[in-house]
Amino acid sequence: MTFSQTQKLDNMVLIKGRSFLMGTDSQAGLPEDLEGPITEVEVTDFYMDQTTVTNKDFLEFFLDTGYITDAERHGSSHVFHLLVDEEVRETYPKLPQAEWWLEVEGASWRMPEGEGSSIKERMDHPVVHISRNDALAYCKWAGKRLPTEAEWEYAARGGRKQQTYPWGNELNPGGKHFANIWQGELPDFNSEDNGYIGTAPVKAFPPNDYELFQMSGNVWEWCLNPGRIPLKTFNEQNSKEMLEDHNHYSKEGYAVRGGSFLCHCSYCRRYRVAGRNTNTAHSSSSNLGFRCVKDKKD
Repeated sequence: MTFSQTQKLDNMVLIKGRSFLMGTDSQAGLPEDLEGPITEVEVTDFYMDQTTVTNKDFLEFFLDTGYITDAERHGSSHVFHLLVDEEVRETYPKLPQAEWWLEVEGASWRMPEGEGSSIKERMDHPVVHISRNDALAYCKWAGKRLPTEAEWEYAARGGRKQQTYPWGNELNPGGKHFANIWQGELPDFNSEDNGYIGTAPVKAFPPNDYELFQMSGNVWEWCLNPGRIPLKTFNEQNSKEMLEDHNHYSKEGYAVRGGSFLCHCSYCRRYRVAGRNTNTAHSSSSNLGFRCVKDKKD
């Protein structure tokens, strides 16, 4: 399908469903992520947001509902250490086995780096520090839902068959950057070759062939289904129907897709369209956001 076969609706794009080859047989990922074997999966027509939900979008939701996020209730959230002022980095607890993550008091969607930070100049950036519970609340307010992993990967591929990235098989074709991922030596040095050390505006890089922006990099995106469902048993319809009680799988974790500005070839390479990851429903961090989908009503 090309973009000429889609239509836009309130900054959403209609994605025409069909069967597609989900996953990869490549060994580029981590074995525990269950990226393969390649499996034929059927998806039906759906609308998808062209971008992740922005700070501006989430502010509108907050002003209408007064919603308090999990991070705000908890009083802190995880912030990547280079985003925090060097003078105060050592004052925050570090995450065991991942010391580049700091538990920052007051960090939330409206104060992404804690007290004194603001989204005022980042209204077109993706909203972050969003738990899956928060994303579901926004979706309910907006009359939308989260995508299943199958819908997400089908959309990210943009009609391309078994290519590595939303734009093709080369990470930087012609020396150009097509995604906001880590540049340099993770986790202590970012050359900012692509212009960013943290999040980028949601339309900072070219869209894929379905006119969807940044399906790779920038922020992780929550999905509807539990994490790491074996592809050979993945059934698209069942994955929607079994999630009425979204807390049922919260301990095991839910799928997140797309990678983030922290993904690097030396670490996980989950910015590939087949890349998979998981997180618990209440988790939040400075690289975790979402985009919405909507069922097509005939």
